[in-house]
Amino acid sequence: MPAHHDIAAETELWNTYAASAFKDGMEPVFRWTQYADHGPGPELLGDPRSVLEIGCGTGRALAHLARQGVAARGVDLSPVMVEKATARWTGNGAEFVCAEVLDHLNTDPDTYDAVYSVFGAAWFTDPGRLFPLVRRRLNPGGVFVFSQPPAIPGAYGPQGMYKGGFAGRALYTYRYSYRPAVWERLLTRAGFATAQARVLDAPHPGHIGTLLVRAVAGTTTST
Repeated sequence: MPAHHDIAAETELWNTYAASAFKDGMEPVFRWTQYADHGPGPELLGDPRSVLEIGCGTGRALAHLARQGVAARGVDLSPVMVEKATARWTGNGAEFVCAEVLDHLNTDPDTYDAVYSVFGAAWFTDPGRLFPLVRRRLNPGGVFVFSQPPAIPGAYGPQGMYKGGFAGRALYTYRYSYRPAVWERLLTRAGFATAQARVLDAPHPGHIGTLLVRAVAGTTTST
């Protein structure tokens, strides 16, 4: 049975998260994993002139790319997150848009050299709906890269997630988990020319790794 996303409730959930996500002295940084100084960096995006981050959160990754001269835009569901990110990185060159990701990808006329998600919207959006829209927003030869925790063995598909603490109002969303081979299949079915998914081991044995997925669009524009 498909997951039913309550966008109003999910917006409230991410607004709550945004209130504690910004730290004093926070600087731009780009990393795919949940561990500092671990794993690859923005080189997985190639050498893009323009990028779109879906589920951009605090905007640290976008700010890093903008400082390198990349035209960097991010979209996030939470108006609180977008307001804070815009205020924090004013003058940096990054642009932040408040929107539901599927709506934005459906209506945004722009295309990009790279679309990416770091523990962001690619984790929390139905890939059957998301991936074809991402493909449409990519320039020929563009890349789509995302990272998130790997699936817990035997727990695949949409997984319900309550707001942290398991107390208070029942605010929840869904996150999507699959084996690497399934992610690859979903991407090629959505029109990507190639797709590669792997789990990067954590820097310490027995700790949670990171799913890294990279897909490349074909050399012709998707319609």
